Amino acid sequence: MSPHLIVLILALLLGMQAVSTDMYLPALPAITHDLAAGMGQAQLTLSAMLLAFGLSQLVWGPLSDRHGRRPILLWGIGAYVLASVACVLAPNIDWLIAARALQGASLGAGVMTARAVVRDLFEPAKGAHAMSQALTGLGIIACTCGPAGGFLTDLLGWRLALLSVAFFGLITWCLLYGRFQETLAHPDPHALAWRSTLRANRDILRHPTFLSWCAMSTTTYLGLFTMLACSSFVFIQDMGLSKTAYGFLMLSMSLAYILGTFWCRWMLKRTSVQRAIAAAAVLTLSGGVLLTVLAYAGQGQAWYGPWAVMLPVCIYMLGHGVNMPCSQSGAVAPFPARAGTASALNGFIMMLGAFGMGGWLGAHMDTPLFSMVHGMLLWSVCVSLIAWTAVQRHGRPVVVKPTLTSEALS
Repeated sequence: MSPHLIVLILALLLGMQAVSTDMYLPALPAITHDLAAGMGQAQLTLSAMLLAFGLSQLVWGPLSDRHGRRPILLWGIGAYVLASVACVLAPNIDWLIAARALQGASLGAGVMTARAVVRDLFEPAKGAHAMSQALTGLGIIACTCGPAGGFLTDLLGWRLALLSVAFFGLITWCLLYGRFQETLAHPDPHALAWRSTLRANRDILRHPTFLSWCAMSTTTYLGLFTMLACSSFVFIQDMGLSKTAYGFLMLSMSLAYILGTFWCRWMLKRTSVQRAIAAAAVLTLSGGVLLTVLAYAGQGQAWYGPWAVMLPVCIYMLGHGVNMPCSQSGAVAPFPARAGTASALNGFIMMLGAFGMGGWLGAHMDTPLFSMVHGMLLWSVCVSLIAWTAVQRHGRPVVVKPTLTSEALS
């Protein structure tokens, strides 16, 4: 496969998570109304998807280490298309929650495998660069999803907006079937053995490099998740914007993220990953603090509007464009023989955190703006502390060899 094809496939696989959320969010208030659901049930359509997304990766990871990346991708993305169609057909909120959970479980195959493919093909330093390129593509996809989701919901209704998610999955599956070649050179025949799996997971979870980068990827994602989970209620319900206008606000956020990924690659050519992360954390913390200050200063003031929310969020997203590619590649870098398992654990921890945050938001959404403000401030502080301490001490990967050999298992 050519480098351009690899980046395209990675961008589509990683972009499926953005499609699954950003196309959905503009439709969330309409779904809540049409299906006569409460706000807590509406949040559950997000958090259930994310919990299933995280849990499924614990299964997909060892399966991909055993059978290779290609079969896992074809089965997983095929199931994603079917689950997306089930979302379109939902007659009530319970059906939609179940269909979104199935969608998340199948989505786990694509996103987990994409991170493992990066480790299959690239050394750690080049892996961060390749991941940054792929996440630039994700940002471009996200740029179109917000406005498209809002426009389709306004024009044709939320079911047609969700049908576009199934269409995106079908296009991705066709490209994988026709062009994707296996990247795992030596599948591990013992990857599914319970003793091998337990030892691999134990070794990964004890590794300080994995823990540092996993903490970074989780906290920076939780800041983004908090914004996404609250944003449609803040802008559409409280500020009275149309769904299309809301989509264009999401576009500005995605553009800031894309700029951050370009800045990431620029810094990686000139300095270490650890220094790049330390610099990006300044923006992350600045965004969280500024968002909080403006929200409290703007209570009841005529000047407070969407710009006062989106300006700090865009600053946060500039830092996120550095934090996410570096942390996702860094978490799997020490484990070339268990890249799928390491990727799965990283993804599971991220989504477990998102599920917990989603549950908290569902119970504290009386004031969506301040739920978002307090959540993003918390996670921006956590990101900066991790970037300036744990990542600086443990961020450089040391490759770990498998502790359980074939001879020991025979």
